Amino acid sequence: MKRALLLFCAALVMTSAALARKLRVACVGNSVTYGYLLPDREREAYPTRLQARLGDGYEVRNFGHSGATLLNLGHRPYMQLPEFREALAFRPDLVVIHLGLNDTDPRNWPNHRDSFISDYGALIDSFRVANSEAQIWICRMTPIFDRHHRFRSGTRDWHAKIQRAIEKVAKSKEVGLIDLEEPLLSRPDLFADALHPNAEGADIIASTVFSAVTGRFGGLSMSPVYTDSMVIQRNRPLPIAGRADAGETVTVSIAGRKYKTTTGPDGRWSVTVKPLSTGGPYVLDVRTKHERLTFRDVMAGEVWLCSGQSNMAFRVNQSATAQRDIQQAGRTDLRFYNMQVAWETNAVVWDSTVLDSLNRLRYFRPATWRTSSAATTAEFSAVAYHFGRMLADSLHVPVGLILNAVGGSPAEAWIDRRTLEYEMPDILRDWRNNDFIQDWVRGRASLNVQKAQSPLQRHPYEPCYLFEAGIKPLESFPIAGVTWYQGESNAHNMEAHAQLFRLLTESWRRNWGNDALPFYFVQLSSLNRPSWPWFRDSQRRLAAEIPHCAMAVCTDVGDSLDVHPRHKEEVGTRLARLALTGTYGFDSSRLLPAGPLFRSVSFEGEKARVVFDYARGLKTSDGKAVRTFELAGDDLLFRPATARLETDGSVTLTADGVSAPRYVRYGWQPFTRANLVNEAGLPASTFTTEEP
Repeated sequence: MKRALLLFCAALVMTSAALARKLRVACVGNSVTYGYLLPDREREAYPTRLQARLGDGYEVRNFGHSGATLLNLGHRPYMQLPEFREALAFRPDLVVIHLGLNDTDPRNWPNHRDSFISDYGALIDSFRVANSEAQIWICRMTPIFDRHHRFRSGTRDWHAKIQRAIEKVAKSKEVGLIDLEEPLLSRPDLFADALHPNAEGADIIASTVFSAVTGRFGGLSMSPVYTDSMVIQRNRPLPIAGRADAGETVTVSIAGRKYKTTTGPDGRWSVTVKPLSTGGPYVLDVRTKHERLTFRDVMAGEVWLCSGQSNMAFRVNQSATAQRDIQQAGRTDLRFYNMQVAWETNAVVWDSTVLDSLNRLRYFRPATWRTSSAATTAEFSAVAYHFGRMLADSLHVPVGLILNAVGGSPAEAWIDRRTLEYEMPDILRDWRNNDFIQDWVRGRASLNVQKAQSPLQRHPYEPCYLFEAGIKPLESFPIAGVTWYQGESNAHNMEAHAQLFRLLTESWRRNWGNDALPFYFVQLSSLNRPSWPWFRDSQRRLAAEIPHCAMAVCTDVGDSLDVHPRHKEEVGTRLARLALTGTYGFDSSRLLPAGPLFRSVSFEGEKARVVFDYARGLKTSDGKAVRTFELAGDDLLFRPATARLETDGSVTLTADGVSAPRYVRYGWQPFTRANLVNEAGLPASTFTTEEP
């Protein structure tokens, strides 16, 4: 960073010394620099857009050549092209180099990769010879998307390796580094051929290069989740970050302490605040020499992200306990950051203005932190509200809830692009005609975007979209954990969902830099959809297999005909039990975390004996005989079983017609009337011992 800052300062000195003449800027590169596929290349290529931004004090020239490689043994070496000689003759004061994309060709990187760093160094040295005072930036390459015909045959992997090599070159040659991948990775709609940006993409490149060479990043800014009345995470070192112009001194003040840092060449800054004591209110003050952001009524407490689809979005004013909850809602220790969607994914056709906003990732309405009141609670998630209320009452601390659930959204929409590109790339391809994705999801999306002019039109259900529009803008605002209620839009394919859910937890944990980030989720309820018993059992298995993950059961509060059951208090408080015992150390022998969970089964003659976790006080919810246990022999023909509750918390089973049982299952109906609970009244999960 020190070298990069020295480079930036040197550029400022050079700029001051050269006020009497225009500074010469050479844009060196391949087809992206040249402006290949742009309808009006002379006006739309990024060097032309850069010239407009820099103004009359600069002379920007485009020295791009389509197909050029950085490798001198590549199929079209830049250093052997006329544009290279012309760029040297220009004797530029500033040089911006964007090469490497064509080196991902199988003719190049596999054969000549060992020469990449030295060849890049030679190119840089050539410009230093042409003008010893030249300031040079090299670029991390623009993205290549999954639609590219060579993406999975090597380009994806070689592109990533070349990016790392470029970073090493920047460090060893002490030149600036501009990241052109990050601002474009979430905009696949701008790349018709998966490789070349359109005019809007070229303008984003110009803006990115402009900020890098001038150090102007729009002044002091922070994630929109920083507002008055927010809750910030207590009792742990607290990273606070944002952007400002390069080289600015940023001072962060809170709780009587001051922290200072200097922004890097990319305009980013970060400080780590010492752990804050519970409570407040605090004032968070962030300032540079000329700008200031002040956030008041800030509380230190526990912050949770509440996400998923419509059952998490389901509002308090729609729930069975709405009247009571709204009347009791007024409290300052419970606060909401409600990221409401701008357009529900109802059965309507969206107009062009909506479609344009979606492409620009403007799907969530601007939000601010609000304290719990009748008005704010009525419009907030019922599940999240009851979860937060129980935490606040049990921990006696302020609780902040960030809500960004989207009705109908599938799990793949919430996973970052890099994860899917490497771990499940097939789900990205032609997603609205892709069998990985539920028919209803694809059909609703196709209806919403019916008026789209481009086949690359974005939609909230598109893989990666909600991560890019709803998770990334949070900029890793520190949280204690995640509550998740989703699965209805993936229940058609439990095998795909099992992979996706693992990827989701990994993606978010990587995003927040916490491999142990708690992830508490809701098992699907009861509903007359035939795939749901298998799906619920798959969720049970996932909870057992994924570390720092647990599941709340809600089959007892389902609705046979409505995918949106109204009883949400039970769901929220069951999630809170998981958090209190799993995250906050409450004694699980006193506060049962969950209902009976299948642990093991043994067979002896005609009997099966099932052992459960959390089985203390095993009973039925209605005082009647235990229902919905079934047994099967090797033939896998299940028959209703008679169950006897034992004093040790196990269940003994027998079934007419099953003389040698080998398999047992429970609650194996889409809408189940299963009635086994523990002493806390928490229901047992659907399960089967048959392998999925």
